[in-house]
Amino acid sequence: MAQSIYITSTEGLSGKSTVVLGVIDALTRSIPRVGVFRSIARSTSERDYVLEMLLDHVGVDLDYDECVGVTYDEVRRDPDAALSKIVERFKAVEAKCDAVVIVGSDFTDVGSTSELGYNARIAANLGAPVLVVLNGRADQGDRLGMSVARTPEQLGQLMSLALTDISYQRAELFAVITNRADPTRLREINAAVHAVVADAPAADGTREAPVGVWSIPEDVLLVAPAVRDIMLRLDGRLLRGDEELMTREVLDVVVAGMSLNNILPRLTDGAIVIVPADRTEVLLGLLLANSSGTFPSISGIILNGPFPLPPAVQELMAGLDSSLPIVQTDLDTYDTAVRVMGTRGRLAAGSQRRLDTALALFEQNVDTEEFTRALGLAHSAVVTPLMFEYQLLEKARTARKRIVLPEGTDDRVLKAAATVLTRGIADLTILGEEAEVRGRALELGIDLGAAQVLSPFDPVIVDRFAREYEQLRRHKGVTYAQAADTVTDVSYFGTMMVHLGLADGMVSGAAHTTAHTIRPAFEIIKTRPGVSVVSSVFLMALADRVLVYGDCAVIPDPTAPQLADIAISSAATATEFGIEPRVAMLSYSTGESGSGEDVDKVREATALVRERAPELLVEGPIQYDAAADAAVAKTKMPGSAVAGRATVFVFPDLNTGNNTYKAVQRSAGAIAMGPVLQGLNKPINDLSRGALVDDIVNTIAITAIQAQSAPAEGASA
Repeated sequence: MAQSIYITSTEGLSGKSTVVLGVIDALTRSIPRVGVFRSIARSTSERDYVLEMLLDHVGVDLDYDECVGVTYDEVRRDPDAALSKIVERFKAVEAKCDAVVIVGSDFTDVGSTSELGYNARIAANLGAPVLVVLNGRADQGDRLGMSVARTPEQLGQLMSLALTDISYQRAELFAVITNRADPTRLREINAAVHAVVADAPAADGTREAPVGVWSIPEDVLLVAPAVRDIMLRLDGRLLRGDEELMTREVLDVVVAGMSLNNILPRLTDGAIVIVPADRTEVLLGLLLANSSGTFPSISGIILNGPFPLPPAVQELMAGLDSSLPIVQTDLDTYDTAVRVMGTRGRLAAGSQRRLDTALALFEQNVDTEEFTRALGLAHSAVVTPLMFEYQLLEKARTARKRIVLPEGTDDRVLKAAATVLTRGIADLTILGEEAEVRGRALELGIDLGAAQVLSPFDPVIVDRFAREYEQLRRHKGVTYAQAADTVTDVSYFGTMMVHLGLADGMVSGAAHTTAHTIRPAFEIIKTRPGVSVVSSVFLMALADRVLVYGDCAVIPDPTAPQLADIAISSAATATEFGIEPRVAMLSYSTGESGSGEDVDKVREATALVRERAPELLVEGPIQYDAAADAAVAKTKMPGSAVAGRATVFVFPDLNTGNNTYKAVQRSAGAIAMGPVLQGLNKPINDLSRGALVDDIVNTIAITAIQAQSAPAEGASA
């Protein structure tokens, strides 16, 4: 039976989704199949956006419909029948998972005298301990989701009342998290709540074991509505602008009821401006101000009133080519302002900045190791792709390194950078003109405040890099003038930063070819001592384990000594990422069964590996099936320590390796992370030009981990 936890709040607007997301994230690091179940759905007319967001985050194949218990209408009609249906539907989900996070109702319309009591009753019948989310804010004086902070004493009283409902339903209290808490009083809040729960009896009447008590501070990004939230609240439509910018948070409201010269000083970063649709001179002035770079970057414009824009104005707007979202609504100014001020922020699938912020807040304020241990979850020997990705991020955080990202004009790179910084994975330097990079970040609604932004044309740095590059390439006849021109190329500039210790590694290739990315590394970084070639591996995350494939991207037809180098480097890379290396030197025959030039090359390479790295477990020549399948290994190579258990697969040539990794990726649904370059003195890694934001985040984490074992070489900018 799966281990489950029931997460409920004591009232609405507690930001419970932040806690649910954090719990799922923590559990997914330890166990392979984490499910999610919504006991009471928010709406009967539209899909539950909370459940959709959570299903998007977990790695279990569950359909939306099977993860919903009942609707509010069903609870109102017959609470007992609704409870029976919840239990029945939950058991079907539980059977497919190792752990299930159950999300309680949202206090919108359950129609019960005690909604918390009904949630506790559900939890007791599901046999799931309860995690209570307290709302650190009072529902008064709110402005775009902001409200007054509750005191520790008030939160203690709120928890005392909650315990009455929980104990009456004989549910088991597991933990309490105060969300949206006053950032200046977290310790006091924890102490006040702990004093209450420490005296509470357990569900069976005995003394309650110590309960985890934590607090998560209020964060404006999680309570501020997005432009899209406001558009939906207004029943509006997107007139112009970039669809991607609809997720940007709205931090303030400006009603443009004055002349332009009085509106401009009132603009703030992240504000949304309400403009009557017949005030076209104000509309055009705001678009110019937003693109000028001398005024704050606003989140969007709302045109209100049933007035069509004149064709000449539309033509002028088209010429300005602004990406700023402009939402149109037929409401008058008063109704528009009231609805905007009453719009609340929400976590939803696609809101990457909110997701990153929520996860970072949970990680920083909740002891996830204690949490999973108390829940009784042991670490699994199975490693899913999602678990491996979390392991990468955790390992990268242990000793943060600085990674340079040369492609500061690519939105994917900027979004990945925001995630890396928010989650504390690495420190970053982004190449580009600072005004352009930071201006685009504001437009995208992402926070790059912690990133260093460097221009590859900075004269002081270019001079330093040119003199160093001239020395490195003097034997090739490179002059200072040629060097100064070369190092302004972003790939060379980034590589020089790594060479001189201004960065620990580089990730590029989202907008450049592989050759453009790695050629400077061959010239400047060079190979590690004892390594003759730079090669690559892919980290292949299968359903239940992670394998290392090399070389699938760099050397077309390696010689036997080069193949040995690839094997030894690949084993070292495997060790860096927590994979015990058992090396299979692949060929079309196994053991002594075949002969020929290709087999002999693999046989010679295997002998060289055993000679140069006698501590490695290596087998070759060996066929893929004998290396990967224990049953085949018993027949073809019985008694081998590698056959049937290989973790590192070394292919005899690029043709075989490249096709094999793609076949496994596409046919077996594996996640291929890489290519990860190996053999260089310092880590440089290439991205696919089709890389997604998550791919870039993973590659940055991989590069940071490689940098942790690279030779230290300090320098400062």
